[in-house]
Formats: sequence, structure tokens, C-alpha cells
Amino acid sequence: MPLTRLVADAFGAVTISLVALLILLGLLCIGYSFYFRSRVRSQGFVQLSYFSGPWIIRITFILFAIWWGCGEILRLSLLRREGKVFNALDWKWQETVCKCYIVSNMGFAEPCLFLTLVFLLRAPLQKMESGILSQKWNGKTAGYVLLYCLPVFVLQLIVILIGPQLNKNVNLSRKLPHYFTSTATPMTQNGDDIALCTYPLLSTILLGLFISVLTIYLFWLGRQILKLVINKGLQKRVYTLIFSVTSFLPLRVLLLGLSVLSKPEHFLFEALAFSAFLALVCCVGVCICMLVYYPVADSLALGNLQDMDARRRIIDDHNDTLSLIANQSHLEESVGFSPGRNSDASTKRGSISFRTMGKDGTSTGNFVELSLFSPSRDATPPGSPPLLGWPMRPPKQVEGP
Repeated sequence: MPLTRLVADAFGAVTISLVALLILLGLLCIGYSFYFRSRVRSQGFVQLSYFSGPWIIRITFILFAIWWGCGEILRLSLLRREGKVFNALDWKWQETVCKCYIVSNMGFAEPCLFLTLVFLLRAPLQKMESGILSQKWNGKTAGYVLLYCLPVFVLQLIVILIGPQLNKNVNLSRKLPHYFTSTATPMTQNGDDIALCTYPLLSTILLGLFISVLTIYLFWLGRQILKLVINKGLQKRVYTLIFSVTSFLPLRVLLLGLSVLSKPEHFLFEALAFSAFLALVCCVGVCICMLVYYPVADSLALGNLQDMDARRRIIDDHNDTLSLIANQSHLEESVGFSPGRNSDASTKRGSISFRTMGKDGTSTGNFVELSLFSPSRDATPPGSPPLLGWPMRPPKQVEGP
């Protein structure tokens, strides 16, 4: 038993560490989302408003994940050891903490996590006017998440609060085994009773049915999204997300169901409970990265590219306009193309030289420099104010044939 207790404490310490990392990741992504939202509003990136539309639901998803992680810490037997946080409470209050954990996590936090994930994946398939570009989309989606979670929450309450009472009043032959409705198992330590949280099998079955329906729907959503995605990088993200959800969620339910085969403080129970926690924390971490971090990072990078491209187009249009103004009065009937005559300006990237022709078809010998990307170096003398266009190059002495 001391070795088993040491293993349980080790699993508890790792659980607290992973929850702390999850909370840190969530808080960083929340700050990143607020920064992206402020950039879109302050700099007027109208094209990126589509990607910033579900920012409230993304933050809500992270808050549900933090809520779930805190609940996982409350269930740890590590906190019920001698001198720990919940050791000062009597066994009845510790059992109440375990009941609150089951209702809070398995009846509220986890269903809300899965429903929020569904709505985030479903958003790209909706019409832009009524979808995430609508100002009411975030509020409606939050209302739908709470509404669809309500039946699961009520059923978990019935299982936890009313189920044990109903099981006491039936005949012995019809009684369900205690692990169907039991939320805690007593353990005596130094004369004190300590409540060790367990997973009622009926609660696990309800959560499994809910996850099964959502997993099938998410698999269908993933196929619809893949039909719209043409970028290979985005395809890999969608595949990773769908694989994580459709594998980790059923695996968690399976492990929680198998936990009834052992008792708390036994190695098998602690290993199954920790594995179930690890499966969901990996799934939540992947979802936060794929649905919150990467979309915001890509949108910010796209905004920077658009800003740079806009500045470049302004400079190019300005240079082209100045060149056309300078050459409009000199080009008369026809314009012939000539290489740059080894001049410094014409050898620059994006520079084109034109030879002007007179009315009689003879060459005037004048060359006009048209720079597409940057003005010519000899456009104006140093220290003089900028002029419109670039001056005509002086005629060169051309030898006869």
C-alpha cells in the first residue's frame, strides 16, 4: 500500500503540472486573441474580420478548458492526505466535493467543451451574413451551447443526487452494484475517514452516449470542411483535429468505464484515471492550438503581408504616375523600346528605357527612364526639392554608320 500511495501522489503531482501548463497556454491564447481583435479594429483590416468573428467563442472554449482542469485537481486524493486542503472536512463534506466534481466536469464542463468545439468547426460551413460575420453569432452560439448542455447536466444531477436514494428503496435482487452510482469510497487514515472520488458508471455511460453522437457529427463536419480546403497545410490541421477528437474522446470514456474494475488507491484505478485525464488534456491542447492559436497567428501574418503589399502598391502607383506625367509631353507618335544603354538607372531592377521618335520617323536620341519600383538616383540633385518625374537624358553623340 505505501508504494501504491506513492504512485497515486506522483500521478496527482503530474496532473497538477499538466493543468498548470494548460491554464498557461489558455491565458496566452486569450491575450493573443485580444491583441488580434484590437489590431483588426484599430488598423481597419476589414478582410480579416471574418477570422476574428468567433473570438468570444474561442475564449469561451478556453475558459471551459480551465474550468475542467481545476475540477480535475479537486478530485485528487493527494489533497485529502493528512494535513492537506480537504483533510479538515469531515467525510460527508468530502463526498459532497466529489459529487460536485462529477456534476461540474462530466455534467457541464466536458459537454460544453465538446459543443463549443462543434460550433467552432461548423462556423466555416455557414453563410457569411448569418455566420461568424454576424454581430449576434457569438451570443447565439453561447446560448445554444448552454441549451444543448442542459439535458446532460440534469441527467447527471439525477444520477448523482437521486440515483443512490432510488437504489436503496428497491428490492435486493433489483439493486444495481454500488459502482453504478457511487461517487466516493471511504478510506481510513490515522483514525479519520477520507473520501476518494470515483466515477459512477451511469455518469460515464451518459457521457459516452453524448460523446458518441458528437463524434459522429464531428467526423461528418470534418469531411465537409476538407472539401472546401485546398491548402495542404490546412488539410493537415483538419486531419490532426479530427483524429484527436475522434480518438481521444472515446478513449477517455472507455478508460473511465474500466476504472470501476478497481478501487481507489490501487495502481490500476490510478493508472486508468490518469490515462483518461491525459487523453482529454491532449485533445483540449490540440484543439486550442488548432482553433485559437494558429488561426490568430495566420491572420496576423496575413495582415502584415497586406499592410506591406498596400504600401508597396502605393509606392509603385506613385512612381508610375510621376513617370507618365513626365513622359506625356515628350512622347508624340510612336515609342520604341531600347535596352538601358548601360546607364546606372536602367540597369536597376524594374527600370525600362524608351527612345522617343520624331514626326519624320528619325530618332531624337533622347531616352526616358521609367522606374517601376524606386525613383532613379539622378532624378533630382542632392538637397533640391523633388520634381515631378525624371528628366530626359541628354542626347548622346551617335557616330554614323
